[in-house]
Amino acid sequence: MFETIQYIVKKRTAWITLNRPDKLNAINEQMNIEITKAIKEVKRDETVRCLVITGSGRAFSAGEDLGGLEDDTDYANILRERYHPMLKELATLEKPVVAAINGTAAGSGMSLALASDFRLVSEKASFIESFIHIGLVPDSGNLYYLPMLVGQAKALELAILGEKVSAQEAKKLGLATKVLNEEEFHEQVSMFSDQLADKPTKAIGLIKRYLQESWELNLDQLLEKEAYAQQIAGNTSDHKEGVEAFMTKRKPVFNGR
Repeated sequence: MFETIQYIVKKRTAWITLNRPDKLNAINEQMNIEITKAIKEVKRDETVRCLVITGSGRAFSAGEDLGGLEDDTDYANILRERYHPMLKELATLEKPVVAAINGTAAGSGMSLALASDFRLVSEKASFIESFIHIGLVPDSGNLYYLPMLVGQAKALELAILGEKVSAQEAKKLGLATKVLNEEEFHEQVSMFSDQLADKPTKAIGLIKRYLQESWELNLDQLLEKEAYAQQIAGNTSDHKEGVEAFMTKRKPVFNGR
């Protein structure tokens, strides 16, 4: 079904594994298409309540596969036709997304990690804004997500200096949700994704949607959005289960609906 990624569903979590280890999981056109297709499948599959994106081998992703580009490459066209559809599918996925950073995340590979909701980082992994080293500008949503996570000044520093950021520094900056022991990395990612899959999925989707919109709304507009979202969440079976569990002093069992 896929050539450049692996796609499997374990329990209620879908796993997309970037699978070009000989190229450090560098992203080519086929990979863009396949990631987009896999995200659409996650949207359709109601049994899936969490998505994990990781890499095979020793890297998460080295970014765009420069070896496949021509001297007169139209970068704008690559972004509009390949990356933008992938990133928009990811941004509108109303299920939690975990980037499991098993190794280096560079260039557009770092951008893919930034576009995820959580970043679980192996202690041996690193981030690098590598665009500047080849005379390019951070792309694939990078300049949108990075300042939200680390602030304007630090984002400018990372983008222009292009220095490697260790897992430990990434945690201090807010890039990493957690730094995980290398030997227990896969197990810890699985446990974290299981926790997310246990949560009320509709509420998570609404939180994601209106947090994204909050940057462009004034207070009155956001208050109304919150009221609308709460009306939707209040009519879910997960809300009813949560209240019943609270009243009877037991742990809720959410079904994602």
